[in-house]
Amino acid sequence: MDAVDRRVLGLLQSEYPLCERPYEALAAKAGLSEKEFWGRVEKLLSEGVIRRIGASMDSAGLGFSSTLAAVRVEEGRVEAAAELIGGYEEVTHSYLRGDEYNIWFTVIAESESRVVEIIGEIGERLGLGEGDVLNLPMKRKFKLDTRFDVQG
Repeated sequence: MDAVDRRVLGLLQSEYPLCERPYEALAAKAGLSEKEFWGRVEKLLSEGVIRRIGASMDSAGLGFSSTLAAVRVEEGRVEAAAELIGGYEEVTHSYLRGDEYNIWFTVIAESESRVVEIIGEIGERLGLGEGDVLNLPMKRKFKLDTRFDVQG
């Protein structure tokens, strides 16, 4: 990444405007044409530097329930398990971890009962026992700023 890529990332994280042509507005701040700016964004997406561009919403404030969950699956079943877990539209993202519980994921659904139902279905479809599935609902909320200092 060069200095221009870093500027593009900084603008995307901190100054994304709510307007009809957000990339045109960001490009102007970066001193680029809209086409040049978007070209940089596409390159960073294709390289995996940017994984997602979108808003972060307060799911509880919108009336949804959520939880962090984890499952313990055999090493040889990780790919199949991850595919099954990712097949639920209520699963927002998942992580592979080098831990006894090796797949961690978040579930956001319309109700707490639906969250529990999804976690139960996943465990059942994977043939897991009760101790192989964790449901870790939030007890206390911590607000973190997840912006990265990409400009040094």
